[in-house]
Amino acid sequence: MMIKDIWINLPVKDVARASAFFTAIGFTFNAQYGTKTDSASFIVGKQNLVLMLFDEASFKGFSNGEVADNSQGTEALFSIGVDNKEAVDEIAAKAIEAGGTSNHLPTEMKGWMYGCLFLDPDGHKWNALYMDMSKM
Repeated sequence: MMIKDIWINLPVKDVARASAFFTAIGFTFNAQYGTKTDSASFIVGKQNLVLMLFDEASFKGFSNGEVADNSQGTEALFSIGVDNKEAVDEIAAKAIEAGGTSNHLPTEMKGWMYGCLFLDPDGHKWNALYMDMSKM
């Protein structure tokens, strides 16, 4: 057995709004999946990661459970690796312009990481992150 890819499935309140947000921060629409009113698909980076957005009703149906209330805690933190500090700054700005929120300005962490935490319009937590492995 060989695992060939990973799919992250997220519930969203408005698929069109969420799709516009992820397109604005640089995710690539997955044309192979097609356009649907209750879901959207994006390819992320170069390593076979797929982000699927499902309206909450569809997500509940196949997950066999309720959607977590991310305002009450952190369900997960999704980190986006980038090539340099400028890319972190760019994603942070685009996330805010596209309707996301952040109270965490891009900052240096532990002497070798530079990142910014932001929330997408549905409250999922994301981190744009540059890691200078030569300083680790």
